[in-house]
Amino acid sequence: MSFVRVAALSELEADTPKRVAVGDVPVSLVRTGGEVFAINDICSHANVSLSEGEVDDCSIECWLHGSSFDLRTGKPSGLPATRPVPVYPVKIEGDDVLVSVTQES
Repeated sequence: MSFVRVAALSELEADTPKRVAVGDVPVSLVRTGGEVFAINDICSHANVSLSEGEVDDCSIECWLHGSSFDLRTGKPSGLPATRPVPVYPVKIEGDDVLVSVTQES
């Protein structure tokens, strides 16, 4: 797995999504419950940015139609979305937040 620095931990406000890019992949970073999650930033239902949505506990809600996605698994927990979105591994090194969007072979 190849990890890339995407932000400083100190830049992430609790329960406020932050859009970053890892190469060509749009990623929403979310700091909640003492953890940092990385989820693909594009809603699987409407092709809009999840970073513009709201965080509630361990889920992020799409601002357009209200679909919610689990930050740990990417699975939708509310209609109209029925397909999950990818989630990515996160590492914290000091104040650096690193994300990997590569697949292990």
